[in-house]
Amino acid sequence: MVTIGRHVSKLSGYAPAVPTPFDDGRNVDVGSFEQFCERQIREGATALVVCGTTGEAPTLRPGEHHVLVRVAVDVARGRVPVIAGTGSNSTTHAVEMTKDAEAGGADAILSVVPYYNKPVQSGLYAHFSAVAQSTGLPVFLYDVPSRTACGLADETIARLAELPQIIGLKDATGDVTRLSRLRPLVGSQFRILSGDDATALAFLAEGGNGCISVTSNVAPGLCRMMYLACKQGQLSKAHQFARPIAQLTAVLFRESNPAPVKYALSMLGLMSAKVRLPLVELSEQSRAAVVATLERLCDVYSDYMIGSLRTAEVRRLEAAVAG
Repeated sequence: MVTIGRHVSKLSGYAPAVPTPFDDGRNVDVGSFEQFCERQIREGATALVVCGTTGEAPTLRPGEHHVLVRVAVDVARGRVPVIAGTGSNSTTHAVEMTKDAEAGGADAILSVVPYYNKPVQSGLYAHFSAVAQSTGLPVFLYDVPSRTACGLADETIARLAELPQIIGLKDATGDVTRLSRLRPLVGSQFRILSGDDATALAFLAEGGNGCISVTSNVAPGLCRMMYLACKQGQLSKAHQFARPIAQLTAVLFRESNPAPVKYALSMLGLMSAKVRLPLVELSEQSRAAVVATLERLCDVYSDYMIGSLRTAEVRRLEAAVAG
């Protein structure tokens, strides 16, 4: 009998892919993480997705991974589900992390396509089957070929959807036509979520259930309003919210995620901009672009942003860039 996590079987709307805050020594900043998770829940997040790409999962030690999952679960207190990234290009490691996340109280698992190895489709099926069989938690597949160098075929997703533990897909291919191909193969209950902020509105308009989002870390209100307008058939209103979201998304992907979003959140006073090698912090040009966009959006859409822009820091940055 599969244990479906709270609300996960009907997951919809916007769920932030939560960054992992680091302190000046690049240790996990648990206090900032707790506060940020709480703020996201209060802003209407439908789930917390932790220890994924945006959470810099490849650089997290096993103990850190466990702590982050446990902290997110403690903060959520059942109000929203916690979905833990447990992907690896080693099936054995992915199974170990999945078991650890379940022990930490996660409500569901997000399991990425194995990267670097470039397995064939039968290998991908075997990998995800092993992950699903190792846990009582529901599993979301995560297809992001731009990072993994291989992807899940539609037919493989359909086969995996027959396994009771596998209940959904985070699709970061950017192919908005995929939804119409997949839905007849996987049925109406299978959750299909966008993992690509740039194409999320088109994906939702095609019937997507929601989005696991980087941009909603900064502008949860804008993302939520766009989603609601789209689902209510108010596409003109949805496009009004989509325009500022697109401007923000563009600067949040100028350089490798999550460096831009962490810098944006640092400007909003919510966490440090620190990242772990091999990622590095933003160039001055990208910092200036992020600040300019935040200033513009905070002026017009302040009620929909997650924090208030720290004017003193912006002025300091502008002076440094100008100098």
